[in-house]
Amino acid sequence: QVQLVESGGGLVQAGGSLRLSCAASGRRYGMGWFRQAPGKEREFVAAIMWSSGMTNYAGSVQGRFTMSRDIAKNTVYLQMNNLKPEDTAVYYCAASLSTISGNRAGYNSWGQGTQVTVSS
Repeated sequence: QVQLVESGGGLVQAGGSLRLSCAASGRRYGMGWFRQAPGKEREFVAAIMWSSGMTNYAGSVQGRFTMSRDIAKNTVYLQMNNLKPEDTAVYYCAASLSTISGNRAGYNSWGQGTQVTVSS
């Protein structure tokens, strides 16, 4: 299993930006970000293939969020711009041995989550 530690959440006004970080240890093929708002299912946000940097985004964040990785630091980032109140959720980092799809069943390691709150 991969150990994951997230950071960077917080409170921001609509239209603002935040950057989430996730430090990882252990073997992985891909890493992803998911989010869960109160009373809702956990949903896919973005994923990145560790070796090539190829990315995959949910339609709701395409063009606003950017996922990247720093191989030397074993860290992935989620740069979130033009945030909206509907982006408010707990954001979870996840690691996969086989996929960068949006299916959460493909991810076998999860971080503890970090809260992102966007005020209107």
